[in-house]
Amino acid sequence: MPIEEHVVPFKPIESHGDGEALHAAAERIEAAIEALLFVASEPLETKRIAKLVDEDEKAVALALQRLEEQYADRGIVVREAGGGYRFATSPLVRSAVEAYLLPPRTTLSVQALETLAIVAHMQPVTKSEIESIRGVNSDSVVSTLLDRSLIAEAGRKDVVGRPLIYKTTQLFLESFGLRSLEDLPPLELDPGQPLELNLP
Repeated sequence: MPIEEHVVPFKPIESHGDGEALHAAAERIEAAIEALLFVASEPLETKRIAKLVDEDEKAVALALQRLEEQYADRGIVVREAGGGYRFATSPLVRSAVEAYLLPPRTTLSVQALETLAIVAHMQPVTKSEIESIRGVNSDSVVSTLLDRSLIAEAGRKDVVGRPLIYKTTQLFLESFGLRSLEDLPPLELDPGQPLELNLP
């Protein structure tokens, strides 16, 4: 279960003509969805939840909204991340949970963040392409990002030499509080300035 820092509020469910039936369906499946979120090892998409509980996606969305409201002030909250929904620890208890679970916190170097930004925006990308942007050898930082599971190998590029290509991982999305790659902040590439990615 991740330690959640960035809150992504649910959008209110629009009212429908069959409002009573929708609310009844949401109430009926709420416990099942709660259990699924508890046992799931990865974020669950609304479509998949609907299939698992054999119910309409609108009812699932309403049930998720209800669960989010119920858990809002608790140590465990419902969050949208990585294209789906999951339980996460509340930002209110972050320090206590980190003290228990995590080793001394280490941060990524500027070089690693630069490389991660390039991979995130250009993926799939080869190490040579990363180095052509950064202008320096990137063996060490690529290895660091692989070791931390923020990027992963994604096959080989169909060119001479067939170099490895890299992409970001689900852990990358969750670590930076992103629902999908579409939520990435703009990448600023100025030849005279360091690479900057306004990540949280």
